[in-house]
Amino acid sequence: MSHPHPDMTPPPPLAGGTLRITPLGGLGEVGRNMTVMELDGSLLVVDCGVLFPDDNHPGVDLILPDLDVIRDRLDDVVALVLTHGHEDHIGAVPFLLHLRPDIPLVGSELTLAFVEEKLKEHRITPYSLRVEEGQVEKLGPFECEFVAVNHSIPDALAVMIRSAAGTVLHTGDFKMDQLPLDGRLTDLRAFARFGEEGVDLFMVDSTNAEVPGFTPLEREIGPVLDTVFAQSAGKIVVASFASNVHRVQQVLTAAARHGRKVGLVGRSMVRNMGLAAELGYLDVPEGVLVDAKALTELPDDEVVLVATGSQGEPMSALSRMANKDHTIPVSPGDTVIFASSLIPGNENSVYRVINGLTRLGARVVHQGNARVHVSGHASAGELMYVYNVVQPRNVMPIHGEIRHLVANGAIAVQTGVPPERVMLAEDGVVVDLVDGVARIVGAVPCRYIYVDGASVGEITDSDLKDRRILGVEGFISIFAALDSATGEIVTGPHVQARGLAEPDEVFDPIRGDLRAALEEAARDSADVHELQQVMRRVVGRFASQKLRRRPMIVPLVIEV
Repeated sequence: MSHPHPDMTPPPPLAGGTLRITPLGGLGEVGRNMTVMELDGSLLVVDCGVLFPDDNHPGVDLILPDLDVIRDRLDDVVALVLTHGHEDHIGAVPFLLHLRPDIPLVGSELTLAFVEEKLKEHRITPYSLRVEEGQVEKLGPFECEFVAVNHSIPDALAVMIRSAAGTVLHTGDFKMDQLPLDGRLTDLRAFARFGEEGVDLFMVDSTNAEVPGFTPLEREIGPVLDTVFAQSAGKIVVASFASNVHRVQQVLTAAARHGRKVGLVGRSMVRNMGLAAELGYLDVPEGVLVDAKALTELPDDEVVLVATGSQGEPMSALSRMANKDHTIPVSPGDTVIFASSLIPGNENSVYRVINGLTRLGARVVHQGNARVHVSGHASAGELMYVYNVVQPRNVMPIHGEIRHLVANGAIAVQTGVPPERVMLAEDGVVVDLVDGVARIVGAVPCRYIYVDGASVGEITDSDLKDRRILGVEGFISIFAALDSATGEIVTGPHVQARGLAEPDEVFDPIRGDLRAALEEAARDSADVHELQQVMRRVVGRFASQKLRRRPMIVPLVIEV
């Protein structure tokens, strides 16, 4: 379970005229954002994203929200509203639409373009409704008004949800950059208008709630990139999220200014930037963007690569460059720029890549030593400003780890929201809004759903525990064969170890004890499972006491 709540009971049946809010992801973690709103038998879903695995999830490709809560009620879903085009908000859409392909998708032009291209790979043609800021749409019993907000991707939207049970303002991810690259400000006038109307529940992005002051301007990055480009004699490799259109725009502009060509590396990067350019969200200077393969024919001082891998993903282009396993090598004199923030949990992977690149002689520029990235999320000063503008009756911090949610709730209290009106919830915790009052009423199961290769949901937490043990403690197999008629040992017990520093001979001192224990157990029981457990206990005790290890032990007894 991702966030189990054994101390909480299931929520009561939903009373008429009550709006129920159930977060299925994004509360207690950075990723897999998804919220379900229910009113009078209809469901409105806001966002459907993925969480990227960390070192605790060996072999896992993606982590999805737990869709079991709505699996039997898919026909009640009136729409899926998408606030913006980042993977942690749209990445799980194909998995939801595999369950019901005709769920209406509602979002901005760029957001839907990213989603629709992703759905082509799943052979799903969605029903899409494109909306713009200021537009109002009736979706079942919900009236949704869409509002422009500034983020690290163009075309992000907040949504004001009106219903007979009250009003909810959901910010999505946002910040208040006063000089945005695309000129699209967070619409505080609309927020103020909603405040005058009355916001019963304010669901607010928490990611930067611990950061004091205001988030720096995107425009401050341009001069820093210019300086880095001017000081670079070799190739320049820029690692960024495949959806960070603003950052790629700044790289293209800098490359044009310094006479370099840019190649995009990574399928998602090529796809997303192609769509952004086609729709007018990315201004590509003439002659600057070329096929990445053509860069091998150019001098290093004319080359810029924009690649995925800013989070240290093992199979990304940047990781393979660090491991000298890419067609384009990184050499002494080259410069690598990490133009993205560090997602919590990815620190070790990222620093491993940075060390690998540094070992190859590259100069590595990252957020820790130069301002080559600014966050896309509102810091504490901006959140306080917005709370004062909206003056909500109730607040529900969203999108962040526990510490972020708590910090966001504290800011709300500072601005005058009563503490009992701040809903500090995690994934699966259910909040009901009735008569202008929000309260926590229970919890539903909310597991991590793991995508592992072609399997979805088949890998369990127990399987991952086994993988971690295998990776850290090693593996011991024990084999013995018994005569099915007499119960005597025909062969074994044989002990083999993998992943241990010691050779198999280290088990010689206990082979006699192991055989004696097995013979004694065989006289008392013919149950193969019990005999296997006897062998497991003997070897496990020895490994713990003598080797100071707790490896995975797989005993096998067969009857012949």
